[in-house]
This record gives sequence, C-alpha cells and structure tokens, in this order.
Amino acid sequence: MPPADPDGTRSGHVHSYETGGAVDGPGVRFVLFMNGCQMRCHYCHNPDTWKQKAGRLQTVAQTAADIGKYAPFLKVAGGLTISGGEPLMQAGFVGALARRVKADHGLHVALDTNGALAGRLPDRWFDPVDLVLLDLKHIDPERHQALTATPLAPVLDAARRLSRMGMPLWIRYVLVPGWTDAEEDVERLADFVAGLPTVQRVEVLPFHNMAAYKWEAMAGSRYRLADTPAPSLETEARVRAQFAARGLFTA
Repeated sequence: MPPADPDGTRSGHVHSYETGGAVDGPGVRFVLFMNGCQMRCHYCHNPDTWKQKAGRLQTVAQTAADIGKYAPFLKVAGGLTISGGEPLMQAGFVGALARRVKADHGLHVALDTNGALAGRLPDRWFDPVDLVLLDLKHIDPERHQALTATPLAPVLDAARRLSRMGMPLWIRYVLVPGWTDAEEDVERLADFVAGLPTVQRVEVLPFHNMAAYKWEAMAGSRYRLADTPAPSLETEARVRAQFAARGLFTA
C-alpha cells in the first residue's frame, strides 16, 4: 500500500483534463486522463496516453488544486473521474489524489480502468472510490489476447473481486464489428456480467475510427481498424437486448 502522502508531494504523469465530461460517470464530471497503459487495444481512442512519462509531471497537491477550482459545482453536478490511459499504472499517485479530493471536497470519485492491475492493490486502496467504470474488452481469452496484447484472467479476477467488495460497477464494452460483436461471445459476456451483483449498468459503446489521426501521428504504430465500419443499429440493438435479457440495465 502506498503511503498516504498527506502533503501531496507524490508526483504523477498527467495527460490532460476535461472539465465538463458527460459520458464518464454520473452527471457532469472533471475527467483526469493519466498517462500510461499496458494494453494495446486495436481500437484505442487514446493511444497518445500509452507512454507513462510523456505527460505533465504534477504533484497530488497541484492536481487536487486544479480539481478544487470546480469542486463546488462538481459536488452537486457529478464528481471526479480518473481515467487514462490506465490509471492503475500510477496507482500510488491516483490513490493519494482520490483520498485528497475526497477529504478536501467530498467529491464522488469514479475510476475508469481495465482492471488488469487491480490485483496488485489491497482492498483499502479502493476506499475513496465510489464507482468503477470497468472496461471489459472480450470474454474469450485468445481473442482478448489478440485484441489487447494482454491476458484476460486478471481482468475477470478484478471484476469478481470488486463485486465481492460491494463496489458499484458500470461495465463498458466497445462493440467492434468482426472483433466483439459475435452473438455467442456476447452471450458468454452477458452471463459473466449478470453474475456480478454490484453491476448497475452496461454501456455498449459503438466503435468509431475518429482516433485514426492519432495513430497516424505515432511513429511505428499501425491502425489495424482503419477499414472497419461502425456497427449497424441492428447489431447494437441485438447486443443491448442480450444484456437486457439478463436483467441488466443497458445504455
């Protein structure tokens, strides 16, 4: 467990802020994008966050002060979402920041994570977190490895553990034609999610290639999905219905 960092001197690499986020948790939110991610998802819309040390180096105190400027509004309108990249790549900084923001401003704190690194952290690390937005990429181990370059098992272990802890979960699933839209795969995923008692909703996110320009700007990177279309409305409706059939609220 990282130290509490009461003076806010712990540093982290921050990619960017969004001060009026409306799609990363309930209400209107301050979204903090951290640098660093161990996954290499073919459809990633923030590949510019992959390198951990490419962002601004800030202390907890500096970042908390930036968030604090909006705290009176955020406390009634929404809260703080810590995203990325993968925020658990910088768990010491993120944990200290979440505690600082909770203590200073009483904000609702959401964590947007792929979950793969959660196994490194003790349960108490999650004490200041009110909601986890858990990004599930695929339910098949081989397809998950091919899609993300990382194993599936730690992600599913994190989902089960967080639910056992009583953590509210929003599941996020990117619907990519030819990769994540197979009916049998969605059935298996829906069964798994339905077995997590603390899931509040499932967000089915249609694939888009609006981040292609970011890939093109990255030396040595190839955007594999440049010719992949957005999913059809019929496919979106079918996938949402598969989750809804298990009593899961879908968005």
